[in-house]
Amino acid sequence: MNTGQAMHPDTPALQPARTPAVTSRLPQVGTTIFTVMSALAQQHGAVNLGQGFPDFDCDPALIGAVAQAMRAGHNQYPPMAGVPALREAVAAKIAALYGHSYDPGTEVTITAGATQAILTAILALVHPGDEVIVLEPCYDSYGPNIELAGGVIRRVPLTPGSYRPDFALIAAALGPRTRAIIVNTPHNPSATAWTEGEMAQLAALLRPTDALVIADEVYEHMVFDGAHHQSVARHPELAARSLLVSSFGKTFHVTGWKVGYVAAPAVLMAEFRKVHQFNVFTVNTPVQHALAAYMADPAPYLGLADVYAAKRDRFRSGLAATGLELLPSEGSYFQCVDYRRLAAHRDRDDADFCRWLTTEVGVAAIPLSAFYASGCEERVIRFCFAKQDSTLDAALERLVTRL
Repeated sequence: MNTGQAMHPDTPALQPARTPAVTSRLPQVGTTIFTVMSALAQQHGAVNLGQGFPDFDCDPALIGAVAQAMRAGHNQYPPMAGVPALREAVAAKIAALYGHSYDPGTEVTITAGATQAILTAILALVHPGDEVIVLEPCYDSYGPNIELAGGVIRRVPLTPGSYRPDFALIAAALGPRTRAIIVNTPHNPSATAWTEGEMAQLAALLRPTDALVIADEVYEHMVFDGAHHQSVARHPELAARSLLVSSFGKTFHVTGWKVGYVAAPAVLMAEFRKVHQFNVFTVNTPVQHALAAYMADPAPYLGLADVYAAKRDRFRSGLAATGLELLPSEGSYFQCVDYRRLAAHRDRDDADFCRWLTTEVGVAAIPLSAFYASGCEERVIRFCFAKQDSTLDAALERLVTRL
């Protein structure tokens, strides 16, 4: 028997549920090239030297420190700015390496990775209509971060080929609406590292302005050939106007943990924390305690440059037999190459060459054009050598025999 109520003849028929239309805040953003190339690599069984993360494990002692912190009961919310012991360890490290003292209570904040730190810095300090100078090629989050804040992106190209800063172009981009410039050294994707002289030029250029510096220094411990990382913390004028961003994930081979930090003058950090407390509030408690304990021994990060220099040299030595032109790799764990010497491929754009390299050679890389908003085409691609030696050797065997 039908126990339901009969519909009145004047009652309209029920319509299918409808999701309201929305206007995108980031209409130009789609799937990133890193996701695309990683999926293509998996589909074709290619050695993935595209996405920038290690394929080897971290120090087991660090895993043990996390487990110990959990067993010790460090499993509830930590302070919003981060576990005091970790902030103190960060401040001590910066002071020892770069000579600048940050107050761990008011000038250091632990973040959910460097990407969150950069977004938070921009949301905190960039107002609608403010201009932010971005040096291209650059990490792909910078532009969308500025757009989300309502800022205006001023794109300034690094010198083609060498990827060194062009201070005449930076000076031309500076104006009364300039709120900040984002500086990344060691640089992703080009693997260049700013020199002491270049940092001094930046300080002189910004001296008469109120522009801030957002310093992306996530590869700070990967600078090669006897050079020293030129942190903004080494340069008092820059330190006074900068938010220094770094990453435990990059330093300790735990990119999936997503833990980083920001150091900045107290007046800037106060604004940073206002946003931080409402977009993540705080960061994984036991991991923070573990990192604080692990940093008591500086050897792992002080020896990191030697570890990656050996991998770089191994990879470059193998690439020398391929016909690819090796660009300098001064820092980070990336190696860029120009493929125009390969006569059969010099007319391919870099995205097409990377697809061919992945599907036919069996090695995945990233086209450098992906790091430009305009898709600037230079016939240059980027490899990541943060891999086990066996992974690098497998990639080199394919590159040498199939190119």
